[in-house]
Amino acid sequence: MNAKVVDPEHNLPLLIEPEAGDSDPGDPLGAFARRHQEEVERRLLVHGAILLRAFGVDTQEAFRRATGAFAGELLDYVDGNSPRTKLGSGIYTSTEYPAKYVISLHNELSYSPRWPLRLFFGCLVAPLAAGETVLASSRAILASLPAALVEEFRAKGVKYIRNLHGGSGLGPSWQDTFETSDREAVARLCEQSGASYEWIGDGLRLSHLRPALARHPRTGEEVWFNQADQFHPSTHPPEVYAALMSLYGEREEDLPQNVRFGDDTPIAVAMLEEIRAVTRRHCVFFPWRQGDFLIVDNMLVSHGRAPFAGPRKILVAMSGPVTAGAQAG
Repeated sequence: MNAKVVDPEHNLPLLIEPEAGDSDPGDPLGAFARRHQEEVERRLLVHGAILLRAFGVDTQEAFRRATGAFAGELLDYVDGNSPRTKLGSGIYTSTEYPAKYVISLHNELSYSPRWPLRLFFGCLVAPLAAGETVLASSRAILASLPAALVEEFRAKGVKYIRNLHGGSGLGPSWQDTFETSDREAVARLCEQSGASYEWIGDGLRLSHLRPALARHPRTGEEVWFNQADQFHPSTHPPEVYAALMSLYGEREEDLPQNVRFGDDTPIAVAMLEEIRAVTRRHCVFFPWRQGDFLIVDNMLVSHGRAPFAGPRKILVAMSGPVTAGAQAG
């Protein structure tokens, strides 16, 4: 196995390229997985992310085979808050925000009581410039945050609030979010997840009360695992933030998405900026190459996206659901 760490300072991602014994013209990544599955599993828990390069994962079919080599059943992106296109069973486009915007780092579905343990990214078309999938260690972020801030989040938890429109409006619709137009099915999903929900006209207001930290089910480590800084409207560029606050005024409960502490008190913007500053110090960037296949442990490593130029096509899949029982108190 030809392996090296891309960013030794932050110990991720681990870059693996094929050696002579790993080659199979028909299914190079499948051949590699059969030989090195246990080693990849072990190293993923150490580094949190593994980048497999030059294995030819450059089509949707190749990506499907690659996820099959390393995952069990793929998960649907139900209750997700990012715009994506579903391409097949468990396979989606990466977040479809405009190329000029940053997507802040987050652990996928950490606001939900059920989230994927593994994420898979495949680069079918590399951007002309930038467009990196940025990574940061959730362990390192927790260790670097001020103890008083961590304890306040630990004690209070996080309340995520979303207003999903019924077909027109800012942000995602409830139909796209839950991949159904059946209100009764949505209600059942909300009740099963413990989410509070309210139908308001054609739209749906949701709130999830979640812990701010979680314990990894395999390593036992406690990690920073929440999206408070991403859900707050201050995550947007200053001009967008100002426009949102001007539009909604004192009706913050009507914002497309928002966040508060679990006791319903506001989270200070200064506190969120401190979290963002710590996260930036731990960011790792690597340029995508066509055919790259990235495996991310969703609890050990958060991810985001840099702005980019030119075309960019990254596919995403998720596996290994974890439920709220893995959360730290």
